[in-house]
Amino acid sequence: MYYILYSFFYLFSLLPFRVIYILSDVIAFLLFRVFMYRKKIVLQNLKIAFPEKTDAARVKIAAQFYRNLIDTFLESVKLLSLSTKEIEKRVRMDATVCNEIAAKGLSIQFHSGHQFNWEYGNMIYSKNIVAPFVGIYMPIANKAVNKLFLKIRSRFNTVLISVPEFKSAFKEFSKERYTLGLLADQNAKSTKAYWLNFFGKPAPFVPGPDKGARVNGTAVIFVKSYKGAKRGYYHYKADVITEDASNMPEGELTRLFREYMEDAITEQPDNYLWSHKRWRKRYVKEFERRWVDTAPPPEV
Repeated sequence: MYYILYSFFYLFSLLPFRVIYILSDVIAFLLFRVFMYRKKIVLQNLKIAFPEKTDAARVKIAAQFYRNLIDTFLESVKLLSLSTKEIEKRVRMDATVCNEIAAKGLSIQFHSGHQFNWEYGNMIYSKNIVAPFVGIYMPIANKAVNKLFLKIRSRFNTVLISVPEFKSAFKEFSKERYTLGLLADQNAKSTKAYWLNFFGKPAPFVPGPDKGARVNGTAVIFVKSYKGAKRGYYHYKADVITEDASNMPEGELTRLFREYMEDAITEQPDNYLWSHKRWRKRYVKEFERRWVDTAPPPEV
């Protein structure tokens, strides 16, 4: 099954970008306007994040979001055959500060959010950073599809570790200098999550990135993704937060990341995964001990 799937997607990846984007527009239109895939969730999320915007403005953001979502998937398939030269033309990042930190013998944690195109981001960082780059991924249920995306994501020698295997497998890598890419805006189990306001409403954040950086004393770099003026072009910006997280108070990295992501999303609202159920878990009194925001917890 894998080889059939791979052959199909490889042939698809040979299509010109102009054809890819025509197809993306059609699929996005069908998902949003016809099948209404997660449309209610998307619009509810946008209303929480941008209550000051009109309904028409939020619908416009949502429509662009669906196009970006499909672009990301099809652009990722394109990576099966896309040349290194073409990748470097379409994806920009300045890894200078990252490599200066790595040259000091320090390990680095990269914290990013669900901004588009995260597959390009994984690839360009693994390609341009001198230290081994470890990526954490959630396995896809379909084994053939999972194997296909592992192939795409490991093109520039990213070391891939699945979430279920992370605790045991990462011990070997942590003995040496490493760089670790994390999507730090993931939801977590309500009782284990750090809770704080996200766009003014309580939301759970996975505590692992904060804890891991402090325990291992890593440098921490936050990453923003910007869509370029031309479709299919991206710019990734790395901002150094600390070169040693061991002295930071519990929850501070999460608070800083929350603010960082709010700024990034506000800059390009359609460049975020709004179909993700970011606020589906309800804050209750028993989570108060996990509240890490500087603002007081809500009264419930």
